[in-house]
Amino acid sequence: MPYTAVMRAAIGRMRSMLVDLGLPRQDPRFAEHGDHTPAPDAPLVLVACSGGRDSMALAAVAGIVCASWGIRCGAVVVDHRLQEHSDEVAQSAARRCCGLGLDPVAVVPVEVSGDGHGVEAAARDARYRALADTARRESAECVLLAHTGDDQAETVLMDVLRSSGLDSLAGMPRIVERDGVRFARPFLRLTRADTTGICEDLGITWWDDPTNGDHMAADEPLPDDFPLRSRVRHTLIPYLNAFAGGDIVSRFCDGAELASIEKSYLDGIAESVAAHAVTFAGDSCGSVDGDCELLWIDAKALAREPRAIRLRVIAHALAAVGIEAGFRHVDAVDRLISQWHGQGAVALPSGHSAFRRKHVIRVCQDGLHANR
Repeated sequence: MPYTAVMRAAIGRMRSMLVDLGLPRQDPRFAEHGDHTPAPDAPLVLVACSGGRDSMALAAVAGIVCASWGIRCGAVVVDHRLQEHSDEVAQSAARRCCGLGLDPVAVVPVEVSGDGHGVEAAARDARYRALADTARRESAECVLLAHTGDDQAETVLMDVLRSSGLDSLAGMPRIVERDGVRFARPFLRLTRADTTGICEDLGITWWDDPTNGDHMAADEPLPDDFPLRSRVRHTLIPYLNAFAGGDIVSRFCDGAELASIEKSYLDGIAESVAAHAVTFAGDSCGSVDGDCELLWIDAKALAREPRAIRLRVIAHALAAVGIEAGFRHVDAVDRLISQWHGQGAVALPSGHSAFRRKHVIRVCQDGLHANR
């Protein structure tokens, strides 16, 4: 059947992503007309599929492109078990993926336990662990995620509401490595309307998550007990569209792409600086004067760098040891470098603190620097 313009665009995005991932057409014969079966040892790509319209469209497009390039394509359906009959929804999504010719297709149930950061964050962490575990077990080259431009705009707005700075404007990267597995987002320049159209064109059914609020009237704001992303999607973005008099999603996506380029450049410089300015204790805490310390920062080495790089080095170092520090915490540690006058320890989240002795800033568990 002839493909629509949206379908052709989606196929183009998928091909471009595979090339960027180092997964070109596996053999010249796959450029010829006719059906060709990928080799049993051909590279494997996995699609993270929830059964929603975005991931079903991704599964369909990935299956078509991978088959035409001699690449195996499978799917992983994560059952978060947070809603009634979630197992039935997961199995239904898996059957649809099998119907699209994807193989292997795995349904992975997970436990979502609250860790003080909210159910959404806990579910996301559990989902990524399950996807990464499955990818490693299947020796997959990557996992494809179905985030669209709408998701990108929502992410930027959510990050701006939660934090500040360049990173909050950069949104989700096209390709990122997590837990030793590459995750890729081919559809960041498509929209939810595009994925809906793809499903309709191909006759694919999908499941709508009730927490998205799609059943609510468009002019009725979602209640506060709905997830933040759903409220941004249902209430905030339509308001911004009306306020700006145009498509705000594409503007956020353009800005995110530019911010991501700049972020990558700054991250590269920060990584180079951190290589000689930051030392990690490793699996076991370091011991200085009987104290258990997680990392050391060379204040003199960082003092020579612009503030933008200092802040990025500090933030990345704290994150690397599991400290979710906000700007005020990172800024306070930076003042131990730029405005050093013998001040005391800086209190950090999760029961940590930072203290400077001579030219070294030490980060350790709260209380260990007491009486210094």
